[in-house]
Order: sequence, then C-alpha cells, then structure tokens
Amino acid sequence: MEFTKGHGTGNDFVILPDPDGALDLTPGLVAAICDRRRGIGGDGVLRVVRAAKHPEGAALAGDAEWFMDYWNSDGSFAEMCGNGARVFVRYLLETGLATPSGAALPVATRAGVVRARVEGEAIAVEMRRPLLYATATATLGGLTLPGAAVDVGNPHLVCALPAGLDLAALDLTRAPDVDPGVFPAGVNVEFTAPGEPVDGTDGHVLMRVYERGSAETLSCGTGACAVGAVALRDAGQDTGTITVDVPGGRLTVTVTDDSCWLSGPAVLVATGELTPGALLS
Repeated sequence: MEFTKGHGTGNDFVILPDPDGALDLTPGLVAAICDRRRGIGGDGVLRVVRAAKHPEGAALAGDAEWFMDYWNSDGSFAEMCGNGARVFVRYLLETGLATPSGAALPVATRAGVVRARVEGEAIAVEMRRPLLYATATATLGGLTLPGAAVDVGNPHLVCALPAGLDLAALDLTRAPDVDPGVFPAGVNVEFTAPGEPVDGTDGHVLMRVYERGSAETLSCGTGACAVGAVALRDAGQDTGTITVDVPGGRLTVTVTDDSCWLSGPAVLVATGELTPGALLS
C-alpha cells in the first residue's frame, strides 16, 4: 500500500492514494497506521479518493472531483480537518492529480465542499464561517474553565485561560471533561492565551488543543478558525484577521462575512510503501 507523509504546522497525516475507492480501509488498520511506534505515525489518515467513488462523496461529485476521506488516529471519522485539507491539496498539486490555476480548487469533505488556493509557500483553505452557538465548560484536573461552543463543520469548545495561568503548563495527556449534553458526539477543546500584537492583523492568540479521536496535537486548523472567531467576537468585530500560534507553528485565520480562510504551511516529507498485514499482526 503506497503512502505519503505530510503535515501542516506539525499536525501530521498519512496520505493514502485510492482514486477508485478500492482500499479496504478499516478503523483497526487506520489506528495501526497512525501508531507512532509500530506504524507510520500520524494524527490521522487522509484517503485520496474521487468523490464519485465514495458513498459519502458521490452527492458532491458535481462540485469537486476529489473527496478527502479523513480518519482520526483512533480509527474514528471526523467531519472536517482544516490542516488536513491543506495537506490534501498539497498532495493533489504535487502528484499532478490537480492543476494549480487562478481559481480556487474545490475539495469534497464530510462537512461539504471547501475551496483551496496556493499563497506562495502556504496553502489556504476556505471553510464555513464559524458559528458561535452556546457556552459550556471544560474541566482539566481541578481546573474548570468557561468556553464558547463553535461549529466549524465539526464541534469546538474555546476556553481562554485566566491571567496568571501558563498555557504551556497545562496537562493535556488526557481528555478534558465536557458536558455530553452539549457535545453528544464529543468535541475538540482549545485552550488559549493572548499573544503580542502582530502587524497587519486584528489580534494574536496562542493555542493548545485536545482533539477528539487524536489526543493533543501540535495544531488544529478548524480549531484555529474557532479561536479566531472567538477572538474577533471578544474584540467587538464580526470580520477580520487573527494570527494563531500553535505548538507546531503559525496559522492565519481570516473571517469574512460568509466564510473563513485558514492559511499556513503544508509540507510533504516522505513517500513509501506500508504492509497492512504486518501492521495488524
């Protein structure tokens, strides 16, 4: 089975080319591939399949040729992954499955069709405008923090740390406790702290994230969009640009009247072949 390894600000993925949807991909195989000691290692798997050849993408085949079949590292599905979409597009372009042009490139996902464009060394992807829809809390150890629930095609809870608490000192080795009544399908939890001003933007936020199905990751693209939307709300703005620093690097979030653009590096680092039987033995 051929694979490519890539990452977006340290959020890493194993990419499996499967244009005709022929791979027998199972939760157990995905988890084995993402195992960092016995497999390739990654926060998730991106299967590259034509939308018309995937049951969840067929309805979108008229709008996008390719479907991003994204799996979390534990073998569960996710509706959307912003960094994954950017890495997915980098793979399409570098393998010749898509051709760069002045127009944005459409990609089908479980959250609908997103569009991507090349910005120099960066890839930007346009997603739905984040929707702030509720308040909730996250409990981590003895610390309970209020937060904003945000829908970016997948669920997020953005919790700002009070002054005096060190973002880097949070223990994210286990999942924060959240209200299952608010998040029946689980939630990605972002913890934030203010950063120093960045020229040309409307704000700067530092972020760490615990992703459902993947544990703490070095970056989360949809999480950065959620954080950017909350930062703009707190600044009294409906639109604008926020710099979001994650442990794996820097992302730029631009919220417009009807969408949200996520921009940052997307890098392919290796290609090779894996042996499914050995991974599952």
